[in-house]
Amino acid sequence: MYQIMIVEDDGKIAGLLKDGLERYGYEAVIVDDFARILERFQELQPDLVLLDVNLPRYDGFYWCRQIRTVSTCPILFISARDSKMDQVMALENGGDDYITKPFDYEIVMAKIKSHLRRSYGFYSPKMESRNVTLAGLVLHPERLELSFSGKKVELSKKEATLLEALMESPMTVVSREELLERLWDDQQFVVDNTLNVNVGRVRKKLEELGIEEGIETIRGAGYRLRPVWREGR
Repeated sequence: MYQIMIVEDDGKIAGLLKDGLERYGYEAVIVDDFARILERFQELQPDLVLLDVNLPRYDGFYWCRQIRTVSTCPILFISARDSKMDQVMALENGGDDYITKPFDYEIVMAKIKSHLRRSYGFYSPKMESRNVTLAGLVLHPERLELSFSGKKVELSKKEATLLEALMESPMTVVSREELLERLWDDQQFVVDNTLNVNVGRVRKKLEELGIEEGIETIRGAGYRLRPVWREGR
């Protein structure tokens, strides 16, 4: 049975979601300690998270980033905030989907089922221990880690996906369109600068490992990973 973690400060909505999920055969857990959301996530190890944006103390975007440091499980935002920017921020902060209130139960359940199927079911990749290596640089996509020459940094899900795409084709220009498609299932709310921001973040992670100028911008075309680093240095 899949376990769904509900983070919603409106008790009535949280209760309705829990009842609905249980009718569909899921185990639903409401988390209402809004100061310990990451701790509760690590204790529960849920298969999917329903996360409100407006929360006491820190907002849902903050907690999504925190969860992404330890897990790649699906995170679906549910919020009354329906602006384009909120939906962009949800995706950029590691969310997988965005549902606006008032929501339709059938749509919520269909999206949950779809994300669970893609993550754990028939469509899920069987790559739990997969590594991607290039000249001593080792990416662990499922663990969201990157290591080189005895050093290690943590990555967000988007950073890991972007870097994996570049590492698969070193010295080859990977187009912006291909990267956008791999990073975002729904590009409707992705602004043009979003990819640049994510590439900048990956560059900083490489610099933390002592790798500078590894990603080359090819103006008007895309990006190219140049293995300028030396293994074991």
